[in-house]
Amino acid sequence: MQTNIPGFTIRFATEEDTELLLSFIRGIAEYEKMEDQVETTEETLRQSMFVRREAEAVIGEYEGKPVGFALFCKNFSTFIGKAGLYLEDLFVLPSMRGRGFGKCLLTYLACLAVERGCKRMEWQCLNWNTPSIQFYKNLGARPMDEWTVYRLAGETLADAAAQFSSGKG
Repeated sequence: MQTNIPGFTIRFATEEDTELLLSFIRGIAEYEKMEDQVETTEETLRQSMFVRREAEAVIGEYEGKPVGFALFCKNFSTFIGKAGLYLEDLFVLPSMRGRGFGKCLLTYLACLAVERGCKRMEWQCLNWNTPSIQFYKNLGARPMDEWTVYRLAGETLADAAAQFSSGKG
């Protein structure tokens, strides 16, 4: 899809983009100083995105070269009774930032959410990431300050599951 930025297009990722997607994910992890937390592989991405269809991604290309992406999936609001769009990752190569590509990717997802009948679009942002926080606020996004994200993962997830399996849950 052609955008309002000359030379910049957005397209849906295909299975052939799996290696590229993983490189963008590693780029995010590097920026967030979380490289040691990337467990995904090309095969797990391929299975999750293109076989089980658990997530989707769009790729932004400038003059035919990939420069960024947005990876997203559905979530659901019980209060609204409708699906929403959850943005997991938004990334633009450092050398391509400041040209409007990130804004274009994010607003494209907003259009996609509206087209799909979603009533919300949500994501998380690290508290220290002030450039991104300002970027989101400039678009009209508001932080959900009264909410705290909780997570069970790895061993704590297995421990919680074991409580149910043992009859203690």
